[in-house]
Amino acid sequence: MKYEPVIGLEVHAELKTKSKIFCSCSASFGGDINTHVCPVCSGMPGSLPVLNKKVVEYAVRMGLATNCDISAVSVMARKNYFYPDLPKAYQISQFDKPLCQNGRVDFEVDGEPKSVRLTRIHIEEDAGKLLHEASADESLIDFNRCGVPLIEMVTEPDIRSSAEAKAFLEHIKTTLSYLDICDCKMEEGSIRCDVNVSVRPEGSREFGTRVEMKNINTFSGAVRAIDYEVSRQTELLFEGGTVEQETRRWDDIKLENYTMRTKEDAQDYRYFPDPDLLPIEVTDEWVESIRESLPELPLSKLRRYIGDYGIPEKDARLIAENKSRADFLDKCEKLGADAKTVTNWLLGDIAKLQNDSGKELEESGLTPAGLCALLELIGSGKISGTAGKKVLGVIFDEGGDPLKIIEKLGLYQMSGQDEIKSIIEAVIKENEKSVADYKKGKQTAFGYLIGQCMKASKGKANPQVVNKLLKEILD
Repeated sequence: MKYEPVIGLEVHAELKTKSKIFCSCSASFGGDINTHVCPVCSGMPGSLPVLNKKVVEYAVRMGLATNCDISAVSVMARKNYFYPDLPKAYQISQFDKPLCQNGRVDFEVDGEPKSVRLTRIHIEEDAGKLLHEASADESLIDFNRCGVPLIEMVTEPDIRSSAEAKAFLEHIKTTLSYLDICDCKMEEGSIRCDVNVSVRPEGSREFGTRVEMKNINTFSGAVRAIDYEVSRQTELLFEGGTVEQETRRWDDIKLENYTMRTKEDAQDYRYFPDPDLLPIEVTDEWVESIRESLPELPLSKLRRYIGDYGIPEKDARLIAENKSRADFLDKCEKLGADAKTVTNWLLGDIAKLQNDSGKELEESGLTPAGLCALLELIGSGKISGTAGKKVLGVIFDEGGDPLKIIEKLGLYQMSGQDEIKSIIEAVIKENEKSVADYKKGKQTAFGYLIGQCMKASKGKANPQVVNKLLKEILD
């Protein structure tokens, strides 16, 4: 019997608000341990939470981008459990009345369209962080992360492979970056996910027993965790065993998971409405104003780049999936640059400069106006493509005006026919054998002579003029 995976995801994304969800403490990452805390987020008795409106706005933005219904009234709830990093012994979250419901995420897997239903998007506070010192017999707690605002996106069990899960997660990450509501820094835990996996006989409509996996911090880790759990459950069923509903912890170093706790349902958390927080009322007018402010989203950009600009699908995808590149391309196109040409530079020489330096586009000295000016200089023949790459490197590292950089480095292209003709004649005298080979029909000799001419001009000669004059002289 063959088994089919059934997968659902719970994706947590930290919202990049200045302050936390229920207090005015900084929500930024990286402060000294226990410095971003106050009586509210550290759970001191008598302290009262006040909801950050920006958190609601950001959640609504994501809800609209994923085709959700926005609830006119939603309620904050207490999720009760004990853990050392949760000082109140409950988490303020949402339960039966979330902010966003009944959504749909449309994306592509290897070029094929896929749609996954979203059960809900709700807002909640993050917990603190346990610090385990390898040299000590104790763990410490940093409460800086307590109260940092999160949205949790819960899918229906519509995913059927680890590849689909990875594509979904990448699409969610790209959408968050386009909406500018999350910094998407995986290494800082800005996006995390829990994975629910079951298997069922192929063709069956009944779901198998679900196992939840936690501690998944990378998309590639999610792929490994899903593949492992599908294999574990399948092997267990083949051997005549049964799958138990439980929560398991994924270890991405050992590449295996292990039981954390057995069967767990909503009633175990004893959810009830938080008596310290009023229901959230969202007006239609406010929702519509947020909808009007939404940017063009990744899938729409991808289709525009392919349909309107004629960019090859693979290249268009690499641009559309990176907000920084997409914004850069759109600005260049508005300045009159050819979109295909800009794409080639973005995915070629500029990408290499980024990889070598570790800089994002916005961290470099390169601007859309600067690249457009450089491309115009290359297109007009004032500098060669080779010289253009040198100028690009300087602009990327230091910024500056392409014209001034060209003047400083002496990179103006030589286009005068008399000057180039004298270089060609000198090269011909020094390479009689190659000239003879060319006249015997060896085309490789012509390419060699072109190279020698460019070398003699120190790369400054216009290649088109060199090609034309050399051919005229030799013929």
